[in-house]
Amino acid sequence: MSASQKYDDAPRAVNKPVDCALTGAALLQTPFLNKGSAFTHEERNTFGLQGLLPSNVQTLDEQVRRAYAQYSSRTSDMAKNTFMTSMKEQNEVLYYKLILSHLKELFSIIYTPTEGDAIANFSRIFRRPEGCFLDINSPDAIEKQLDSFGRPEDVDIIVVSDGEQILGIGDQGVGGVLISVAKLVLYTLCAGVHPSRGLPVILDCGTDNEQLLDDELYLGNRHPRVRGEQYDKFVDRFVAAARKRFPKAYLHFEDFGLPNARRILDKYTGEMACFNDDVQGTGCVTLAAIYAAAHVAGVKMKDLRVVIYGAGTAGTGIADQIADAIGVESKKSSDEARGQIFCVDKPGLLLKSSELTAAQKAYAKDPEKYPAEKHKDLLAVVKAVKPHVLIGTSTRPRSFTQEIVEAMVEGIDSRPIIFPLSNPTRLHEATPKDLLHWTKGKALVATGSPFDPVDFDGDKIEIAECNNSCCFPGIGLGVVLSGAQLLTKEMLVAATKALAALAPAMKDDKAALLPDVEDVRDISRKIAAAVIKVAVDKGLARTEGIPDDEHEREQWVEAQMWRAEYREYRKVGMEGAGGEARGEMGSKGRRHAPGHE
Repeated sequence: MSASQKYDDAPRAVNKPVDCALTGAALLQTPFLNKGSAFTHEERNTFGLQGLLPSNVQTLDEQVRRAYAQYSSRTSDMAKNTFMTSMKEQNEVLYYKLILSHLKELFSIIYTPTEGDAIANFSRIFRRPEGCFLDINSPDAIEKQLDSFGRPEDVDIIVVSDGEQILGIGDQGVGGVLISVAKLVLYTLCAGVHPSRGLPVILDCGTDNEQLLDDELYLGNRHPRVRGEQYDKFVDRFVAAARKRFPKAYLHFEDFGLPNARRILDKYTGEMACFNDDVQGTGCVTLAAIYAAAHVAGVKMKDLRVVIYGAGTAGTGIADQIADAIGVESKKSSDEARGQIFCVDKPGLLLKSSELTAAQKAYAKDPEKYPAEKHKDLLAVVKAVKPHVLIGTSTRPRSFTQEIVEAMVEGIDSRPIIFPLSNPTRLHEATPKDLLHWTKGKALVATGSPFDPVDFDGDKIEIAECNNSCCFPGIGLGVVLSGAQLLTKEMLVAATKALAALAPAMKDDKAALLPDVEDVRDISRKIAAAVIKVAVDKGLARTEGIPDDEHEREQWVEAQMWRAEYREYRKVGMEGAGGEARGEMGSKGRRHAPGHE
């Protein structure tokens, strides 16, 4: 008996028929229910589709072959991105099946770096709205607007952005809605979260991007970004309304600016299950790679010295995860653990005498011990600290110079662990090829974007990609399936260790420090199961019937992971039907039967 059959009574089991109250054109216009040319003759008769489709019934695989040929005919990455968006608006099963069939090729098209170009051009390529657009000038409308996106039980994950710091390209205003959309796509692709149970939200607070403000086609609020008390009240209003309308939904904050990202996350972490990928996701996946690298290098976590170049949201988020791990592994206090981490930004080493954000202050050093004039640049800090680990989140290309890398090697007895993580590729602090040649093959390297293996001294060295997609979807799936009331540090540590355990480098020191993204659904299953165990152990899980046995728990998770395949439809009446059956769930809101509750 398969996992899906054994647990077909689980809350979100996918191995059972789908209720459908729609017929005719309304069914064909609902992306998560439309099968297009794959509707069988029986289904065409049952759901009033006669005459609306060509006569030949095709399989999903045949549809994928045709769609891939159409995709391949597009001559630019942006045209391919637009084609995929159009497909998603027509047939979501086909959209996801096509991506999963060509995952490595299409990943960079539907996400970074191409999605960054789509976001920057949002107002110019706009065709059809997707998601919920909330206006800071109309805070009283928030509750009513959220009501349009389903009943309380219809939404599992809300991804919200204010568009201020998008994918390394900065303030994109209302175009930031596309990062919320893209993250939900990854939740489905990587972890099997049902595509109709996610809600992308943009908080339109204006923009400080002069190009957008001067663009007559810009679709967002045409005024400078609102900050201060009005901004905080707007965010509070949104969070309260979201919790009221969708009380069990997991809230994912995405691409908020440096002054707000950590502050907002800290404010709500103790109240509800929430997450910030830039802070926690990046930190978790980087820490997993460090666990694997430390294993290969023979360095204990308790002894680790770390330099992080770039003390923004990502850099301080990584620092937090490393500090938590050092504390857990060594029983050191938080202050002692943070003392082993040195953050460097534009003025140099972060010092207590500097003007810093709340997140940065935790890592600021005493200027008497580390005089500013002697620690103004990265080279000076590396020589002083002698780090085992050097991480780049600076978006300053080629800033890890040969001199800096060689100084790092000279300062330690172990193999150097060097992670240039800035995205996109053109912003990397160094290339893996250079790092390996400068260190005579010693460097243990992970990057923020995909790189081909490096040939060195007759060996092929695999380069790990610190891809958050290997981590955050599984965490979210674990929270959703367990119904966890909170997302705790213990859950994040469990997720990190589950990911690190799958690293090929644990068995072969020439292999990658993280598993391949092609295995992401298996990775997400194991991460989700680890998160769920902690939720149960800590009394935070609200879902009943979660198996105690580790293997059984993974099967239970797998049975609820949505798959890109056509399921059997069962015709039901509109009255009393659920949101999915009426075609009202998902990021497009209610289109067919307004007024139903």
